[in-house]
Amino acid sequence: MLEKSVQEINNKIKDGSVNVVTAEEMVGIVEDLGAEGAAKEVDVVTTGTFGAMCSSGLILNLGHSEPPIKIQKLWLNDVEAYSGLAAVDAYLGAAQLSETRGIEYGGAHVIEELLRGKEVKVHATSYGTDCYPRKVLETALSLEDLNEAILLNPRNAYQKYAAASNSSKRILHTYMGELLPKFGNVTYSGAGVLSPLSNDPDYTATGLGTRIFMGGAQGYVIGNGTQHSPTNGFGTLMLKGNLKEMSADYLRAASFTGYGATLYMGIGIPIPVLNAKIAKECAITDQDLITEIQDYGAGNRDKPVVGKVSYAELRSGTIDLNGKETPTSSMSSFKNARKIANELKKWIHHGNFFLSSPVERLSKTNVVKPMRQIQKIPLVKDIMSDFFVTIEGKHTVREAAKKIWENSFNHLTVVSEKGELIGIVTAWDISKAVAENSFDSVESIMTKKVFTCTPNEPVDLAARRLDIKGVSAMPVIDSERQVVGIITSDDISKLFARRY
Repeated sequence: MLEKSVQEINNKIKDGSVNVVTAEEMVGIVEDLGAEGAAKEVDVVTTGTFGAMCSSGLILNLGHSEPPIKIQKLWLNDVEAYSGLAAVDAYLGAAQLSETRGIEYGGAHVIEELLRGKEVKVHATSYGTDCYPRKVLETALSLEDLNEAILLNPRNAYQKYAAASNSSKRILHTYMGELLPKFGNVTYSGAGVLSPLSNDPDYTATGLGTRIFMGGAQGYVIGNGTQHSPTNGFGTLMLKGNLKEMSADYLRAASFTGYGATLYMGIGIPIPVLNAKIAKECAITDQDLITEIQDYGAGNRDKPVVGKVSYAELRSGTIDLNGKETPTSSMSSFKNARKIANELKKWIHHGNFFLSSPVERLSKTNVVKPMRQIQKIPLVKDIMSDFFVTIEGKHTVREAAKKIWENSFNHLTVVSEKGELIGIVTAWDISKAVAENSFDSVESIMTKKVFTCTPNEPVDLAARRLDIKGVSAMPVIDSERQVVGIITSDDISKLFARRY
């Protein structure tokens, strides 16, 4: 069986005889020649991905001011950076938001502006010491002015990513983009056939010290990324690269509506074809790559899985979801992923990029644990009032007014003859009806679109729904739409007052 070494391949790069193909091209080569034949023919397979990677950030060294300052708090274009590293070192997170411009602008935008040669405003404060007497600093710095500007990204290049849809009745704004109500669309991320870790599932070529394409420059894998979960096929990488050497073609800031700032990163990993097994792994197709579709309508950590789908189906533009043709859209750029794979191919072919063997392999058994929480998660049933008043829709406004007066209650849940929730009436609705001399049935004045919650739902989710919808109370219903309680904004305010 054929076996090559990385050094042998590097020698071929040096003498110009290396054969490099992209992962997309490798599929056809393995089909034609078989894995063994492809391993003899091909030396390196290049991969690429270009997508939103929120878990990115920049290590900066600003240089010492005169008089010197030991920075305690630091803002770059009103985006706060963590400055607890040393006197003038800091870490700027890509997802950190501007204190004046909100979610439309964040650390990612500062990073891109630096890369594009723009100056950023610097504001720093300190408590002052004998050796660092300065307490306030105002200046402007460009990338050229910084001693160091190193991208240090805790979690990039997911091996694969779950697709997203939405069962709820409203549009959701998430890190997976805009999700339409009632499973109106599916969004996904990842480069499929070109995905770096999908082409190296055993992490043969990818580990500590692997030289990679990063943002248009050479960077390095410095270990597994946070939330590295290879047992589920969700491996991640921690990366390092010099921002001063990068290109804005492969590093872009973005802001997702209702979510915030993120950084689009271009990453490519070369895979040395050392044997037939690696050749076969590098011939994975979009049809081979299967991922879950998760329901983001559930606000819980563990989202319900509503289907499984291949990247070939996702990239086709529509899929069958629950018997309905549903449009799909990508949150990452396959066009740029292909561009990265070809750019890396060119670097290697021209002798401008040599392969490096990892000095330590990535874990293949790591399992991500959920957060340990020492406080009980309060559920709706823990704080809801089981004292509620119902009225059937066929009853009159006078009867509703009498119930509100007798029970000193602001909300009446309106039910059908079978006891199912069909609406809600407030004291304000009654007052308006009386003012307009309208004494018809309750059904004629009730609000039919009722926002509800369930007993076992976390209070935090119910509180967000109340806030978003601008309502003061929600009926609590069971699976049969029978009212079992009611929760109000006052109930939630009292709970939060106790917690904080």
